[in-house]
Formats: sequence, structure tokens, C-alpha cells
Amino acid sequence: MNCDDVQDLIDGYVDGELDLVRSLEIEQHLQKCVTCMQEYKNRQILHRAISNGNFYYRAPASLQKRIQSSMKSSPPPLRGIAWRTLIAAAALTLLLIVAWNVVRFVMLTSTTNSLTQEVLASHIRSLMPGHLVDVSSSNQHTVKPWFNGKLDFSPPVVDLAQQGYPLIGGRLDYVRNKAVAVLVYQHGGHVINLFVWPEGQNEGQGTTSITQQGYHILSWNRSGMSYWVVSDLEEAQLQEFVRLVQQNTP
Repeated sequence: MNCDDVQDLIDGYVDGELDLVRSLEIEQHLQKCVTCMQEYKNRQILHRAISNGNFYYRAPASLQKRIQSSMKSSPPPLRGIAWRTLIAAAALTLLLIVAWNVVRFVMLTSTTNSLTQEVLASHIRSLMPGHLVDVSSSNQHTVKPWFNGKLDFSPPVVDLAQQGYPLIGGRLDYVRNKAVAVLVYQHGGHVINLFVWPEGQNEGQGTTSITQQGYHILSWNRSGMSYWVVSDLEEAQLQEFVRLVQQNTP
């Protein structure tokens, strides 16, 4: 223990608030350090002076009379039974509020985790030979019409080739037992799957991000559509891809 440690603990040592190990360490240091020993003696003098009764202020007897008088004019307290009933009701209300919030959190977390795992599994499955795209094209005007008649919605398809994220095709996939559109992009040697389906819940909550099994998963809702992006691309570059998609989506 050095001098700085002793200076930090010296007040607790003087007041007898430290455990035995720390007290012994300070005592050993004080035997070797003249400076800290002098500081310890100064603190002892101050401690004795403060403990002296001359420093205490004793309230006058008139104060006690004024307090008792004001208590007599106060409204009578609730009866014991009524007070206990009020406390029990408040505690029950608080318990119900806490329980409801816990249930909501668990349900929301369970649903989100299940959806995340499902989208991630679809992404990994698409990386197997022959599963990546159903329509292979870098032309958004070829990929977008391909979904006509196969889905009950029209997914927005944006061309990001000039920004370094070329479109390579699209496919049908299934999430939550319903058909969804998947737009497939590429950056370097990395595949980016953009899942799209209609779902306008939690719109305006911003983009959420999570990493599982080495894959980054980003999601957001906009204009009644739910978007999920999955890739092993560096997260900063994937964030840039998401920004470009949001910027170019009507």
C-alpha cells in the first residue's frame, strides 16, 4: 500500500470503518512513513475535537413545544386497518404493472429472436449452390417485374451498382410461413440478402442491428414494409448499404 492509498483510506481508518486486512496494511505503512503518520495524528486530533460535546447544538425546549403543538393541529392519521389496506393495494398495483411489463418484454424479445433466427437461417441456406437467386439479373427493371404474380405486394428494387453494391438477382423465400421477396446484392466477395415484406408495425423506430454467428443483421420498417439485411460484410460497409437503400427507396 502506497501513500496515495493511505490518504484515501485514512478517514475510514481513524473512524474504525475499515476491515481488518486494510487496517493492518495501513498500520504497517504508518510505521515506515513519517508523512502519513503525521497526517494520521492530525486526523486523530480533528476526530477528538469534533467528538467533543462543545460542538453539538442542543435544540431549545421551546422547539419541542412548537412541534408538539403543530402535531395536535394535524389531521388524525388513518386507522391502522385502513392504512394497511392502502399499502397492500398500492403494492398489488405496482406488482401488476411490473408483471405486465415483464410479460410484454419477454414476448417481444422471444418474437424478435425467433424472426432473427429465421432470417439468418434463410440467408445461410441461400449460400448453398443453386439457392441464391431465382432470377439472375443486374437490371432492376428485370428483377422487379419477375415478382409480379408471385407475391401480393411489389417490392421496391433499387440499383446501387454505381455505389459499389451491384444487384445480382432476386428470389422468393419464406419467413413466418409467408412468401417474401429477397433482393440479392454483392460487395466484393460478400453476398447481401435484403428481405422485404409488408408489415407496418413499429414504423419510425429506426434501424436495429445485431450480430450472430459472424453475420450482421439489420432491420427497419418504412412505408408499411419490413426490411431485413443479412451479410458477413464488414458492419460499417453494411451500414452504408442500408443507408443507400433507405435513401433510394420511395
